[in-house]
Amino acid sequence: MQKTLTSSLLSAAVAAAVVAAAPAANARPTAQHATRNANEAATARHYAALIAGAEPKTAELTLFFTQMPKGGDLHHHYSGALYAETYVNWLDKQGWCVDKTSYKIVTDKDAVALEKAKPLAQRSCLSTADVYADDYTWRELLQRWSSKDFNNHNETQAPPDRQFFQTFLYFGPVSNTNFHEGLLEIKNRAIQENVGYIETMFKMSPFVVNPQFDADAWKNVHDDAALDAQMRAWMQQLDGDAKFNGAIADFTAKIDEAAAGIDDEQFTMRYQTYVLRLLNPSQVFSSMLAGFKAATQDAKIVGVNIVGQESQKVSMRDYTLHMKMFRFLKSIYPNVKIDLHAGELALGDVPPEDLQFHIDQALNIAGANRIGHGVDLAHETNVVGIMKAMHEKDVAIEINLTSNAFINGVQGQNHPVTLVRRYGVPYVISTDDAGVTRHNLSNEYVLFASRYKPSYAELKKASYNSIRYSFLPEAEKSRLIRQLDGRFTKFEAEIAGLDRIHPANN
Repeated sequence: MQKTLTSSLLSAAVAAAVVAAAPAANARPTAQHATRNANEAATARHYAALIAGAEPKTAELTLFFTQMPKGGDLHHHYSGALYAETYVNWLDKQGWCVDKTSYKIVTDKDAVALEKAKPLAQRSCLSTADVYADDYTWRELLQRWSSKDFNNHNETQAPPDRQFFQTFLYFGPVSNTNFHEGLLEIKNRAIQENVGYIETMFKMSPFVVNPQFDADAWKNVHDDAALDAQMRAWMQQLDGDAKFNGAIADFTAKIDEAAAGIDDEQFTMRYQTYVLRLLNPSQVFSSMLAGFKAATQDAKIVGVNIVGQESQKVSMRDYTLHMKMFRFLKSIYPNVKIDLHAGELALGDVPPEDLQFHIDQALNIAGANRIGHGVDLAHETNVVGIMKAMHEKDVAIEINLTSNAFINGVQGQNHPVTLVRRYGVPYVISTDDAGVTRHNLSNEYVLFASRYKPSYAELKKASYNSIRYSFLPEAEKSRLIRQLDGRFTKFEAEIAGLDRIHPANN
């Protein structure tokens, strides 16, 4: 992707030899090249000083990574990316309010009207302004709609994984409104921290309920021929179902409407559709089929994912079934990319034997093009084979440090990024649900640098990886890589100038 410092210096030496016998007009590009190399080296020295010693300079690392071009964010949930403040601001726009005892949204217009007719002191359901005016309600709401203040918790609080996933139940209704405004907010925040591309899990594709399919799928899960025949038969029925295909057309139209005007010369966004692993087999399969169809019909939809807490009973019961559904549909739609949440589990979340196969099946049954989280990697029975296959097949893993620490309690030397880096598995750094856990991509780079002390070359490669391993067409990747080249040239020149005036080791 990008040259290492050594290869850059070698290239400069070769270029210098050529230029010695070339016309003087060719000297300018060589001088520019030498300057870029010098600035890259100065930036690497500056960064090395920030992570040196037992206690890295995290404030200076925050400055450094906020300014550093970070390519893209490839593990990004739309609804979890928006901060609670945005959702509260949208309440009045929808004509809704928040119950001040349950902190859940009331959408019934008659009930809201009755509350608004009351004096403020008597209202049990609050508007946007009312919430902000009541500091107690506002702070309590933040603790339910996000992870705010969770580290000040006591024994009466829900466990962190439950608290995390329950936030979506609170802000869920309003998160399904104002999509274009939400995407604009995400875009603007990304530009402010020098992120040029986001691949967001945007909406769940439509589904159909079929109890007979459910019963047959549970019966056939270990009989591949019978299961494939069952899926093929229902797929053929759904292919001819006008209502089902109309729902897909409406689905893609809503994505296009929300995405209108988001892309520009500074920023690009693409969309994954997803299925919810907590539903019954017919709902999962039909939603998965709808997602694959949508991805073939709309260039803005670049992949299909599966979401939902992996340690839940339904998720565990049907995990292998879901992987076989992906395998089947991938055989029908081989050009559709799949990015799977797999192994988002830690010791104690489930019995030990249930930690041993999720990444393996996502990779070797479903045929995942990227893996999300992979927290249980060290526990997988086939861990060596998994890492070898990911290295050889160039399948990247998405590293979400804040999320894994909060939900699974996995961090530091216990995090699988240590294995990934040692054994050459490609990886990208991403946010997961930055609005819920109240952070950003720059913070993920700060955590990565301060905990694991990678070289500047490795960090730069991680930034480029977030474009290289995106699901964009090759021409679009090339365009964004050229853009990233220019941004790094500018960044490294600025850091080199700063370091000349104020060396980082002072």
